[in-house]
Amino acid sequence: MKKVGICFHPQWPAAQALAQEVKGALAPHVSEVWLTSAWDEGEARLNLEGTDLLICVGGDGTMLWAARLVILQHTLLLGINMGRLGFLAELRAEEALAKLPQILEGGFRIEERTLLHGELLEATGAAADEDGRYHALNDIMVGRGVPGRAVHVEASVDGKRLGHYRADAVIVATATGSTGYLMSAGGPVLHPEAHELVLMPVAPHLAIARALVLPSSVVIELRVTSDEKGILSVDGQVNKELAKGEGVRVFHSSHLARFLRLGSPLDHYAALSERLGWLNSGKAPGTFLRSG
Repeated sequence: MKKVGICFHPQWPAAQALAQEVKGALAPHVSEVWLTSAWDEGEARLNLEGTDLLICVGGDGTMLWAARLVILQHTLLLGINMGRLGFLAELRAEEALAKLPQILEGGFRIEERTLLHGELLEATGAAADEDGRYHALNDIMVGRGVPGRAVHVEASVDGKRLGHYRADAVIVATATGSTGYLMSAGGPVLHPEAHELVLMPVAPHLAIARALVLPSSVVIELRVTSDEKGILSVDGQVNKELAKGEGVRVFHSSHLARFLRLGSPLDHYAALSERLGWLNSGKAPGTFLRSG
């Protein structure tokens, strides 16, 4: 590796401190190391070209931001988890520095994750311009814009009307997103490198919240039909208001997110079990032990 970038969550002093340590450890071994806050996208883009690896020190939110940042690059992503769950960030803070020699020696594998492409739809049915196009690693969602009021969403798959949802939201998620909001809503958990998409309503009124697992070839359209405005949310980080008749077209992106992984593919299930507390003695699956 010749060029490595490091981004950190700016609200966590420990993340910034660790990022500085990682930079110092890498500097003697690579040609260039750059460092920036994960909230300074302009600075990150100035340094991004030619970057072989982007190390994210923070939580899964930092990883989601980074995945959209590098979408047109071949940059690998590595996460150092400073948060609680960390489904995307593989390394714990206390082991990060010790793992750097293995990474520099090429002792890793590359895990490729599906991305979503979203296009904003105007009320006339036309797709928006470049500014209305989005990429997501986790999910693209149309949700309610007014607290306490359900949003009405018309859903179609490959041009065929699927149904009308009156719900808190309707989610389109990737396998990566299946351990995010989708899982909280009761959706299925997919293998991280699966290419299928999941479509699911959240808290639908007078209906059962059934998730549909759809092939990667489908095109999904979600359109607001209620007078109350809705919200288009991309990875929970990019949000745009939707008026009646507006919506989003979602399909499999031609790009992939590439994660640097040090462990076996089977480690995903062990990590999932640990993070969700499935192996806690005397506890039912899916319950957590409370600390302190």
